[in-house]
Amino acid sequence: MSTQNPTAVRVYLARVRSALADLPESEVEEILEDVRPHLAEMEAELGENAKVDALIERLGSPESYAAELRASGGYPPRPADAGGKTSVLKVKTGIGGSRFAFWGLVFSVGGFALFGFAAAVWVRVEPLLGLLFVAPVFAISVAYVVRKGVGPISELPEVVKLREVGTSFRSNRDGKGLNYLRTLKPAWWVLCAAVLVVFGLLLVLRDTEAVLLLPLLIVAAAAVVWAGPKVKGDPRLLWLAVPISAFVIGSMLGGAGAAVDLIAKRSYGGSGPYGGYTSNYNDNYGNPQLMYGNNDVGNIYAFDGEGKPLTEVFLYDENGRPLSTARYSCERSTGEKRKVGDDNRYPRPRLERGVQDNDGNLNGYNGSRAYCQEKTDVPFSAAIPKGSPVPPSSPAAPTSQAPPSSSAVPPSNSTQPTR
Repeated sequence: MSTQNPTAVRVYLARVRSALADLPESEVEEILEDVRPHLAEMEAELGENAKVDALIERLGSPESYAAELRASGGYPPRPADAGGKTSVLKVKTGIGGSRFAFWGLVFSVGGFALFGFAAAVWVRVEPLLGLLFVAPVFAISVAYVVRKGVGPISELPEVVKLREVGTSFRSNRDGKGLNYLRTLKPAWWVLCAAVLVVFGLLLVLRDTEAVLLLPLLIVAAAAVVWAGPKVKGDPRLLWLAVPISAFVIGSMLGGAGAAVDLIAKRSYGGSGPYGGYTSNYNDNYGNPQLMYGNNDVGNIYAFDGEGKPLTEVFLYDENGRPLSTARYSCERSTGEKRKVGDDNRYPRPRLERGVQDNDGNLNGYNGSRAYCQEKTDVPFSAAIPKGSPVPPSSPAAPTSQAPPSSSAVPPSNSTQPTR
């Protein structure tokens, strides 16, 4: 860098130094040393004829850039700073693009966090397709920042107010605690990369189609490790680091929720959503449910060796616990279903509901009454494999389990139309 004529970086830093003049000189030098290499790199990119206006287009005015450095460092705002009001008045017109870029970032952060949470809860790729709705807004916002820089955005009234709130909050808190959190930033970027890679591997294990997504997550992990430490020098990288961080936070929260739910299901002796039955798992209404895989089991049909359906079958697990679910019947007054108790006797009567017309025909076109019908027939036939002969049944071992009361016996086929 030539010292005979002032370069764009030197002029820009001089104005930044002037805006930070109220701070101790040693701290000002420390701040400038952190940003000087990045400004030098930017000047090299712009070429030998780089001008201050080009840096202002990329980073905003030196005064607004100094205000951002104050905020990131936890320093109080500049006393009696009238420059902020001037800069706000300066951009009263023509701020549509910068405002879209800022709120596009906010929208993208929410979308990345939401869909990352959903994908982690179900450990599926499908929720990530929701990012396609966020992608256009995110892409336009990033394109604006790359082309115009963050200068116009930093001078938006809402951004200025947000920065003032942030600096006020920091000034009212213990500086040592904030400084400690800032020292953890490198570890956070590494943690983000690790979470992205691990999440991608879990998706591949659960869904082979996710193998196409894994390279993207690896690229995102590398990008956040590269961009995270450089955010302070180049605020444009916020549009890369912040959405990825939001996705990581959302996926971590979703993964924690999924883990808690899985532990809760396994605690009842089942094997949860990965296969096998889970007993005594409650549905959204607090009723006990049987689960097989990810599906609720509402009814169970048993057949003998000749393929004949069995009735009055009582089910227990290997520990002698009844595999009970809610039993429903038709409500006589309304035709809707009603709960009549929980027991472990199968099969359940099937409930069929529809509309009955004035002539008594079910599902008629001129229907005027709803009906609910309970059927005890088996809706399918079972093909029992013919192999070794079925051993004779042995006397059942005595059990202390009392049979359900007669009130739980399913009613016979009947139709109760709504009057």
